[in-house]
Amino acid sequence: MTLSSQAEHDKQQAAFSSVIAALALTGFKIIVGVMTGSLGILAEAAHSSLDLVAALVTLFAVRVSGKPPDDVHLYGHGKIENLSALFEALLLLATCAWIIYEAIQRIFLKEVHMDISIWAFLVMVVSIAIDFTRSRVLYRAAKKYGSQALEADALHFSTDIWSSGVVILGLLCVKIGEWIPGLEFLNKADAIAALGVALIVIYVSIALGIRTVHGLLDSAPPGKVEEITKLVESVPGVLNCHHVRMRHSGPHLYIDVHVLINGDLKLDEVHLITDKIEVVVNQFMPTADIVVHPEPAPITPLEV
Repeated sequence: MTLSSQAEHDKQQAAFSSVIAALALTGFKIIVGVMTGSLGILAEAAHSSLDLVAALVTLFAVRVSGKPPDDVHLYGHGKIENLSALFEALLLLATCAWIIYEAIQRIFLKEVHMDISIWAFLVMVVSIAIDFTRSRVLYRAAKKYGSQALEADALHFSTDIWSSGVVILGLLCVKIGEWIPGLEFLNKADAIAALGVALIVIYVSIALGIRTVHGLLDSAPPGKVEEITKLVESVPGVLNCHHVRMRHSGPHLYIDVHVLINGDLKLDEVHLITDKIEVVVNQFMPTADIVVHPEPAPITPLEV
């Protein structure tokens, strides 16, 4: 198995395991949420159900993005990962609208009886354990292979850890309100916890959406153009580096550079310099695909 095929295999395995984890968590949370009547748990179930959809989209995205370039997609299919991440962000924002609406209803307009049992706490503890494990695996794969789709999936699972903690706190407050006379107002804590979940998800979704839009708009990574320029100009024989362009396509980075080289050099000597430029850049960015456009330096007339 080649390095490229191994990378695609690892990415697909990570994405598939996320689908299984999201499926199990969604089912568990729905059952316990309906049993207890907890909006916090039902909000988490809705969150997990969209995570399941997002995980399926991610699995599809990493499979398609691994396809080689063709006659139509000359830069490959990497942009599908950016689209996948943006889709996940929009899904999460849609979920938050329902959570906020229902939470406000329960806080101000209607009373809902909840039967908080050990199962309510158990499902959230199990959720945190699974979310922590999956987010670590996904983050490692995303960082190793530069996959924005896997990064988005990892962000979902890591966000679930914090939101699950908020729900547990809300459930504890509800139980305290049941045990201690005079603290019945704590029954609203579950709905307030759901609002906390929604706010966390909104923040993360907006941050993710901004990054994916930058990727879709071919925004260059901050500071990288200057770093590439300095690297190229450090290669012996390069007089100047200019007109540097960079664009991401999923995990792939495409770089174009123009360089000034002594016009008296032979073609094979110029080719050797461009090879050195590619080596230097790939040492800095191993997955980059760089195209070098050499230009002859203008001849300065000799003073008489």
